[in-house]
Amino acid sequence: MAVFILVPGAWHGAWCWARIVPLLEAAGHQVFAPELEKAPLGANPLPLWARQVASLAENASEPPVLLGHSRGGLVISAAAALAPRAAGLLVYLSGFLLPAGQSMQTAMALPQAGGEPDYLRPARGRCLAVASEVVIPRFYHLVAPEVATRAALRLHPEPLGIFSAPAVPPPEETPRAYIECMDDRVVPLALQRAMQATLPCTPVLSLPSDHSPFLSMPEQLATALDSLVSGLVAS
Repeated sequence: MAVFILVPGAWHGAWCWARIVPLLEAAGHQVFAPELEKAPLGANPLPLWARQVASLAENASEPPVLLGHSRGGLVISAAAALAPRAAGLLVYLSGFLLPAGQSMQTAMALPQAGGEPDYLRPARGRCLAVASEVVIPRFYHLVAPEVATRAALRLHPEPLGIFSAPAVPPPEETPRAYIECMDDRVVPLALQRAMQATLPCTPVLSLPSDHSPFLSMPEQLATALDSLVSGLVAS
């Protein structure tokens, strides 16, 4: 069995994994879903978050699986760069997987992104928020309505600095896998595949999911994660 460290995407917190954690634990895995630390006002939070996740990985009972959703992909890459021997597998769940010098901002300006997002709004504390009217259609369009409504109310502003933060690429020696969300309206499938073309992953799994499979299809996501661990053990 494996140890998982689950890193949420932008605007989300540890709460988003509530349906996944018990499924992975029931399969015999140990799961950590940390709340990312609050960064100083105006700072780039990526170094802080990377150190936090790297420290968790270094103190795990075995090299863990680092799972990064969306923006969380940047975090797990940087964490693995800090502690390459501590990470057993990097899993990008519709995650940003970027070479050095790129950022989420530059990635979202690529043609495969379908145009720069027009749904972001400035928020207090040098942050960005998502316009309330597009949260469910963008993030949760395949999620049960009552679940989507509760989730939308829990989103919090994201530090502005993370969007322009220079990516730290993952170590070449650390295995990495990708889980595609094929009906993603935030990180489109074309962008997910463009990132994989630059930094290939093996294996690549696909879910017929929106941007949030941890809410729309948690059982299928848990099965996919379990299969990745089984494949790693078998190899």
